[in-house]
Amino acid sequence: MNTISYSQRYLPHTLDTGYSSVLLYRQCSDVRFVCRRYHISRASLMRRNRKFDGTRHSLADTSHRPHKPHPNSHTEEELTWIRNYHRRNPHISLCELYGKLRNDRGYSRHPGSLYRIFRKLGYSSTAPSKKGFLQIKAYNTPSTLGAKWQMDVKYVPSTCYTGTDDQKFYQYTVVDEASRERFIYPYLEQSGYSTCDFIKRAVLYFGYKPHTIQTDNGSEFNNIIKTNCVHAMDVLCMDLKIEHKKRHLIQCY
Repeated sequence: MNTISYSQRYLPHTLDTGYSSVLLYRQCSDVRFVCRRYHISRASLMRRNRKFDGTRHSLADTSHRPHKPHPNSHTEEELTWIRNYHRRNPHISLCELYGKLRNDRGYSRHPGSLYRIFRKLGYSSTAPSKKGFLQIKAYNTPSTLGAKWQMDVKYVPSTCYTGTDDQKFYQYTVVDEASRERFIYPYLEQSGYSTCDFIKRAVLYFGYKPHTIQTDNGSEFNNIIKTNCVHAMDVLCMDLKIEHKKRHLIQCY
C-alpha cells in the first residue's frame, strides 16, 4: 500500500487530475467535494479553473521565465567584462577575477553573485587536471624461494595481548613472497637492534638468506634524519650480501 509522508506539502498532480477536477467542479460547483476527491487545495482548483478554456492544453505548465530581467541582475556591460577576462585567461580563478573587476572596473557586487553568474555562463574556475591516470600493473611475484622478503613491524594492542606481563610488545613479521610462508617474533621495542636480531632469527628459521628484503620507511629500517652514519640494518644487509629495498625514496631532513 502506497502511503504519503505527513511532511509532504503538496502532491505532484498530473495534467489529467487537473482536467478532471475542473470538469467536475463546473458540473457540481461543490468545492469541498472536488478537493476531497482529487486531494487538491482550494487555491489550486481555483487557479486551474481560471486558466481552463475547455482544452487540456490550457492547463499545461508554461514557462516560468520572467519577461524582464531583475533590476539588480548583472548588466550587459558587467557580463561583457566577465566574458572578456575569461576569454583572455580561460583558467582564471574566481578570486583573481573578482580582484581585477574591483580594481580595474569598479565592480561592487558580492563575490557570491559573481560566482553564480560565472557558473551560469558555463565557466569553471578550476584548471583541467594534468595528473595522469593510475595504471594498475600486474605484480611480479617471485617464483623462487628467497628471491624477495617483505618485512614490517606492528604494535600489539593491549586488547590483543592475552599474557600477564605488563609490557608493550612490537611484532616483527617477514613473509617470503614465493611461498607466502611467514615468520613472526615479538620485541619490547622497535629499533635497529631489534631489526637486526629479527633478520638473523628469520634466516635461521627459513634456512636460507634472501636476495632482497623490502621494508617501509620507518626509523627502525632507515635513517629518517640526515646523518653520515649507516643504519644498523644496512650494515647487516651488506655483511650478509642482501639487497635492502625501500618502498619509495625518502628525503632526510
